[in-house]
Amino acid sequence: MKIVIVTPAAARVRNGNRNTAQRWAGMLRQLGHRVGIQVEWDGKDTDLMLALHARRSHASIKRFAELRPGAPLVVVLTGTDLYRDIRVDANAQESMRLATHLVVLQEMALNELAQYLRDKTHVIYQSAGALKLVAPSKRRFDVCVIGNLREEKDPFRCALASAALPANSTILVRHMGRALDDSMARQARELMSHNRRYRWLGESPHWQVRRELARSRLMVISSFMEGGANAISEALAAGVPVIASDVPGNIGMLGTDYAGYYPCADEQALADMLYRAEKNADFYGRLKMQCWERKELILPERERTALKALIVAATATSAPSAPSPPPPAGKEP
Repeated sequence: MKIVIVTPAAARVRNGNRNTAQRWAGMLRQLGHRVGIQVEWDGKDTDLMLALHARRSHASIKRFAELRPGAPLVVVLTGTDLYRDIRVDANAQESMRLATHLVVLQEMALNELAQYLRDKTHVIYQSAGALKLVAPSKRRFDVCVIGNLREEKDPFRCALASAALPANSTILVRHMGRALDDSMARQARELMSHNRRYRWLGESPHWQVRRELARSRLMVISSFMEGGANAISEALAAGVPVIASDVPGNIGMLGTDYAGYYPCADEQALADMLYRAEKNADFYGRLKMQCWERKELILPERERTALKALIVAATATSAPSAPSPPPPAGKEP
């Protein structure tokens, strides 16, 4: 089958959407399909479209639905889709109606959808390959943050938290991610100049990100919104415990009973949890065990099987000749 994956992230961009597109393309090729990745659909003949981001890929989604009526059209909902755009943006809402199938990246995402949309939605957890751990530093308690410097990521919360740590803490935070504008880069440099516990490393190749993760004692994900962070999958695969903001996307990845959540945007609460993980072996061990118990969700073979099932389901059912009806009056997407 000829499949086109549409993602708004260009090839030179290192972000979650692009990483997902490239990983899925590889898996689908292993399953025998011919797969191309495009930022915007070129209109050439294809059997199935898989589009990441309901709002930003809307033009390609709408064009495909118009030119290929009845063809399988899969839309993957990202974090900004789920927790912002589908509530207010007409293009994102239309993309969901035009889709023959939807994909979300963690189970809590289903709570954001009306029942008529849930009925055509698949949950596919993002996978990560196994990672060999590096012996951690005996002098420091290394913590990593993985994510571009953008507003939705609340990117400096861990830096602010590290500045509030007690003097006897040995925590050092390393942050890997590209600044999306000059003001974010200036803020990161300013924080580094006043905080010996924080280091911004900028954009790094994937192999270097994984190396930094492997030698870390903890990973922090502080986002305001997440669709299902691949950074968490990488941490689970590496056996590195996670401290996360208590937003639905993180809870969907780590489980409702996970002990490592802090109230979103509260750097003092984050500082307290970082210090507890550093100094309390029982608490750290509990985080490590709970993350190990979630590892099965992010195995590559599980993701490949889920993708195969998605393609089978998408091709087994015909797309509607017209968009699905909107939800009942007063019902949010």
